[in-house]
Amino acid sequence: MMSLTIRAARPGDEKSWRDLWSGYCNFYGTVLAPEVTDRTWQRILDPESAVMCLIAEVDGQVYGFANCVVHEATWETQPVCYLEDLYVLPSARGHGIGGALIEWLRHAMRAEGWARLYWMTREDNTAARRLYDRHASADGFVRYVVRQK
Repeated sequence: MMSLTIRAARPGDEKSWRDLWSGYCNFYGTVLAPEVTDRTWQRILDPESAVMCLIAEVDGQVYGFANCVVHEATWETQPVCYLEDLYVLPSARGHGIGGALIEWLRHAMRAEGWARLYWMTREDNTAARRLYDRHASADGFVRYVVRQK
């Protein structure tokens, strides 16, 4: 990889983001309604939204993204950042892009005064876990999900 840039998503990134988002959803075996993807992109671009997206770009080509939500928390006095989605093109993995996105967030955590940065992944996502284990330790929590039917 040449010169890697991590930056906030811009309106012109929509096609690249949607292509990556599709790959991310496919990886997790998820099919989202088009209005969910549309709304997610709208929130990313909305400066009033808590949702933000970082873009990883090399020489003008988008190779990855990190979708995050900065929110208040009951166990902290400062906001926290949830790294909800991290994805790098399979052909670009192993070149430090995912780690650069996490490091950008770690620097933002200090600069913005977030109490913590956290994320989760599937237990069997071993490739991602190798990356994540270099930045933090899993905390042993188990996630439960209740969905509206």
